[in-house]
Amino acid sequence: MVATQERHATEAALAVLEEGGNAVDAAVTAAFTLSVTLPRAGALGGGGFMVVHQAEKGRTFAIDYRETAPAAAHRDLFLREDGTADPSKSRFSALVVGVPGNVAGLLHALENYGTVDRERALAPAITLAEEGFPVTKDLFDSLVIAAPRLFRDPAAREVFYSRFGAPRAIGETLHQPDLAGTLRRIAEEGVAGYYSGPVAEKTIDFLRERGGIMTTEDLANYRPVERSTVSGSYRGHTIRSMPPPSSGGVHLLQILKMIEPEDIGAMEFGSARSIHLMAEAMKRAYADRSVHLGDTDFVDVALAELLDRAYLGRRMADFSPRAVTPAEEIAPGDPFESSEGDNTTHFSIVDAHGNAVSNTYSINFSYGAQMMAPGTGVLLNNTMDDFSAKPGAPNAYGLIGGEKNAVEGGKRMLSSMTPTIVLDGDGDVFLVTGSPGGSRIITTTLHIVVNTVDHGMNIAEATNAPRFHHQWLPDYLRIENGFSPDTLEILRGYGHEIREMDAMGSTQSILRSGSWWTGSSDPRRPDAATLGH
Repeated sequence: MVATQERHATEAALAVLEEGGNAVDAAVTAAFTLSVTLPRAGALGGGGFMVVHQAEKGRTFAIDYRETAPAAAHRDLFLREDGTADPSKSRFSALVVGVPGNVAGLLHALENYGTVDRERALAPAITLAEEGFPVTKDLFDSLVIAAPRLFRDPAAREVFYSRFGAPRAIGETLHQPDLAGTLRRIAEEGVAGYYSGPVAEKTIDFLRERGGIMTTEDLANYRPVERSTVSGSYRGHTIRSMPPPSSGGVHLLQILKMIEPEDIGAMEFGSARSIHLMAEAMKRAYADRSVHLGDTDFVDVALAELLDRAYLGRRMADFSPRAVTPAEEIAPGDPFESSEGDNTTHFSIVDAHGNAVSNTYSINFSYGAQMMAPGTGVLLNNTMDDFSAKPGAPNAYGLIGGEKNAVEGGKRMLSSMTPTIVLDGDGDVFLVTGSPGGSRIITTTLHIVVNTVDHGMNIAEATNAPRFHHQWLPDYLRIENGFSPDTLEILRGYGHEIREMDAMGSTQSILRSGSWWTGSSDPRRPDAATLGH
């Protein structure tokens, strides 16, 4: 079964499974296809995380192919002369582009854990780039929104807009010949087809002309990393999720462990009591994120201490079931106390043997830095904004960063991406899930876990249920439409500032129901598809 955010990618990945390929083969096929059909999020010029479960071996592990900072990057890179953070430098300049990991990470997965060759895995993407596909309303709408900046880039303008400035029309065939050439080179040459040679040279020349600091050596030196997942138990299930440089797995587990002493299921979905409890746990986890998380290849992260139940019990010691704890009264915790980042995309895949892949990757903003290296067809990321430009200064998603996530050459920037696999008591896959959504990725993934485990929802119910989010700062509870007005009034009585805002996330999830696999693509974004047998 395959669940992705775009139908062509789902169909391409399912065809690989039907031919006898495994979950990793299908995942790599889906990811390269999305680089063509979901350009605002799936571009080759980004990076991400993959969690893989090998059923026969009973092994679950992570592949980290997050972008890295160029070697010349330094902690003051995005500061003005007066020492304040300069968002214009950290979001849309040529300095924002991290060394991309998508191609290296996906090929690492395929070559080490897949069964098909590169040519088969990339064939659908190459065909769709060369022969084109019809522009959907979703793609058209995203191009309208991105036009003020994306249209200024000559290479991107040639691909996505008419000479009069209008996006390619709905139903018009979108051809991407330069991207097809890049994909063909990758299929033929592997990693070298992207990280050295003409594609690399064109990318670096383009960035250097605009004041960037990335070099051909940065590209040549990029390597994905295999890591152990963060793991924890929750109501008889085992949660396996992404470790740092993702903050997602750590804080998903923190929140689950903070709410586990209470019977969420008995509170009923959408009750003021359950929302209040989960929101207060969210606040404490996001406060910890602001200080304690970073790239463990560069800084120490107290993973065991942050996930210790005694520590999390202390974090909730001042929780009141009928009153808000204001954000200014919640400081990041001390795990050694002596009392003892919207444009990302996610897909989930399970094959006939019970192997599973949960994969989330991104170029950060919609269309990333909104720059395309001429002659490559590749949109470039702006994930350097995910570093802390200055400790205590918020990034574009309002997340506060700390010293451990300061800019440093070669370092991976902190992320909220939370690809997650949940195992049952026998160690078999129960749930595969994840989502895009910037700072809301963690809480969106949390909702799918709680809805299925605590509330016993099927995967369609869990996906469609309304969501809420709190990230400590700014101090308000973000709510989707769909909750009872009476519930919201009770929450206001507890002291919550309620803001009803746009829909959150785009989960692509697969759930085992008895002997069947069931899947659901989030209706919050169009054109997604779940297919399987």
